[in-house]
Amino acid sequence: MSRRLVVLVLLALSMSGCRLKEEGATSSIPAPPDVAAPPADAIKTSSGLASKVLQIGFSNARPTPRSTARVHYTGWTTDGKMFDSSVARGEPAEFEVTGVIPGWTEGLQLMVVGEKRRFWIPGALAYDTDPDPNKPKGMLVFDVELIAVK
Repeated sequence: MSRRLVVLVLLALSMSGCRLKEEGATSSIPAPPDVAAPPADAIKTSSGLASKVLQIGFSNARPTPRSTARVHYTGWTTDGKMFDSSVARGEPAEFEVTGVIPGWTEGLQLMVVGEKRRFWIPGALAYDTDPDPNKPKGMLVFDVELIAVK
């Protein structure tokens, strides 16, 4: 490929907002501006879980405790550090609704397929009681898109 053509391709990609991924680079998704605490319009449950619908789902399909959910998600600590993301990996995750932290089990059952929701999950419903030092502690924030339910 000629040097001029390479420059033109790179310029076109740059102008379109696309970026070339560097080999071995890990993607970090910026934290939402309300990552430190749920906003006043967030829905709060009796357990302490707070959530806000980011994208309405147009389905009647809702997970139950016996369901398997297929989701895209990103998780941050309240200081804005991303600690996990299926979006960054480019592959949705699939798991049993009761096979995740209690905040997810409760939150997923509030959703319908196609919906995207932000959860503020108190540490008690996340990893605070998990002895694994590699698990994030305290309140965690997740953006979750429910793709499918089986």
